[in-house]
Amino acid sequence: MSPSLHISSSHTTLSPCLHHVIANAFHNHHHGCGVGGFVHLAGVRAPIAGFRRHALKISRREYYRNAPCRISCSGSDGSWAGDGALRGKIGNESGLDVEDEEEEIGVQMGDFGKEVERWDVLGLGQAMVDFSGVVSDEFLESLGLEKGTRKVVNHEERGKVLRAMDGCSYKAAAGGSLSNSLVALARLGSWPVGGPILNVAMAGSIGSDPLGGFYRSKLHRAGVHFLSSPVNEGTTGTVIVLTTPDAQRTMLAYQGTSSSVSYDPCLCSTVTKTNILVVEGYLFELPDTIRTIAKACKDAHGSGALVAVAASDVSCIERHFDDYWEIIGNYADILFANSNEARALCHFAPNESPISAARYLSHFLPLVSVTDGPGGSYIGMKGEAVYIPPSPCTPVDTCGAGDAYASGILYSVLRGVSELKDMGTFASRVAAVVVQQQGTRLRVQDAVELADSFESHTSRRSRPFDQNTSVA
Repeated sequence: MSPSLHISSSHTTLSPCLHHVIANAFHNHHHGCGVGGFVHLAGVRAPIAGFRRHALKISRREYYRNAPCRISCSGSDGSWAGDGALRGKIGNESGLDVEDEEEEIGVQMGDFGKEVERWDVLGLGQAMVDFSGVVSDEFLESLGLEKGTRKVVNHEERGKVLRAMDGCSYKAAAGGSLSNSLVALARLGSWPVGGPILNVAMAGSIGSDPLGGFYRSKLHRAGVHFLSSPVNEGTTGTVIVLTTPDAQRTMLAYQGTSSSVSYDPCLCSTVTKTNILVVEGYLFELPDTIRTIAKACKDAHGSGALVAVAASDVSCIERHFDDYWEIIGNYADILFANSNEARALCHFAPNESPISAARYLSHFLPLVSVTDGPGGSYIGMKGEAVYIPPSPCTPVDTCGAGDAYASGILYSVLRGVSELKDMGTFASRVAAVVVQQQGTRLRVQDAVELADSFESHTSRRSRPFDQNTSVA
């Protein structure tokens, strides 16, 4: 039998033999669709996860099939058309022909007009708009760009590249690793299967420019609330991804106002009303942001939330190793990392096995997730690790696989799954779906099918509570 999870207010008392889920409290929901209140396990709140599915007049597939058509772009001026669509130019440059990257639904099942008392997940990360397009080698040479590199650019350099792309077709999206995970989680949790509809939010830094409005609008339509107010007269960060026919990607990052995330009153208030706070590792690159991260994690823990950290990048870990461990050692309950990132956090040699890194890291925090691409993944806890075989798939684009995997872990935790094998298997299935498509986002229809099959792919013992359960 694979190890199960037990919540404890002290990391050192965690035992793999105990069986309760590492999760926080769900709030009661109305109309008989909510859970039966809080249970208290070893000093930390956890959900009664035995939500019973209620009869619905329409199926999820029927709802999404009949939803209003997605946002579309018309004209070479970059203007947008469609129901509730963002109108006006995207960015300050003229003549942009922007193509929508994401599958959208016109409305969400969650009520965005209703004040949320408590968030299931709040992500703290970089808010940057991605522009991606296919260009020739000659295009890169004309701009003096070295193919296959990543470069930080200033505002003028960004404008020069976008103007050079005038007339080209390219895609715009509310980008970033963290937003990929949050969108996938929101889409998985957009219907009360196995529990209430999930309330998912993100905080970060955007400008008051059109790109900031675009970012907020895109996340909103994908089911994620962006809570931070725009920085007055600020500019929103962007990443321009230029792909040549040989599939090499050249990336140009402009930080904009996302180069600083402050602990403003909105963030201060929100972190005390969330069940899981997810911190994106890329934030460690930003000046003075470590103080914001530490304050947010401390206040989140103080209010009973779990803290998850996404490692994000090996080079970022190497440059900010001590900052990572300040947060992981003092606050983190969950860690998401790929095998290279996990080894970097352990100061292990490149030939060290991923399972060794997962076991090592799990001595310092309750739950560790280490992905290893086609080699599968490992979930570590208290010095042990469970191997999760990769889900069968034919990879098309592996970008976003780790982000999707993290969403599957978070979804399983919030739905009360306690068996590590079940948790990892579902996360692997979510990742497999994403890598079989172009693009990094879990599509709506795929999320529908994954959530519908969730009940049958997680064992009854993996979600042991029902609505009449009481735990002392």
